[in-house]
Amino acid sequence: MRERIQKIISAAGIASRREAEKMILDGRIRVNDAIAKLGESADISVDEIFVDGKPIIPKEDNIYIMLNKPRGYITTMSDDRGRQTVLELTADIKTRIYPVGRLDMDSEGLLLMTNDGHFSNRVMHPSGGFAKIYEVCVVGDVETAAQTLRFPMDIEGNTVKAVSVEIVNISQGGGVLRIAISQGINRQIRKMCAACRLRVRSLKRISIGKLSLGNLKSGSWRHLSKEEVGYFQNG
Repeated sequence: MRERIQKIISAAGIASRREAEKMILDGRIRVNDAIAKLGESADISVDEIFVDGKPIIPKEDNIYIMLNKPRGYITTMSDDRGRQTVLELTADIKTRIYPVGRLDMDSEGLLLMTNDGHFSNRVMHPSGGFAKIYEVCVVGDVETAAQTLRFPMDIEGNTVKAVSVEIVNISQGGGVLRIAISQGINRQIRKMCAACRLRVRSLKRISIGKLSLGNLKSGSWRHLSKEEVGYFQNG
């Protein structure tokens, strides 16, 4: 798409439009093999635009998706052991994206993926206030464990505490807990349950903040809406 050169320069974060206009008038901008003129248009995807001899590299659009990660997939960019990665499930997205935080191989559920580092840091850091909620099917004394989980505990030298703990149901020998956490140490939910003598049979992340998995099928993904992206960016 052809745009005014000053708009292209501004969109690249090099200068404001007014400053870019002055740069054009000063002869500092070149399009392909010619000095740019004020009012001229170009297509950044086709034309080479230089500022003081340095090319403008087109910025990739930011991408934000939510994936319903199945069990058996790992949340890394690649694996030297040949295990399946979540990138295989999003292979039709041509822009390079990466997971926001992790879900271990035996866990499933809501996983955000993006190419926006600021967005990723905001979602993961506890100061963002976006609690992650998990449904955990366990074997053991659910009622006693639920009481213990509501208090701070030490996990490998880290003090952790659930934001909330809810008993979804109790069955013979176990049950289902809904646990919300704001921290994110490695395998935190599993380690908290182990500390309470619970054995985890299955673990599923069902929401992050106000964003819930909904009816998204296992292995499927969708783009976040502008409102959903804004929720995480602006809190």
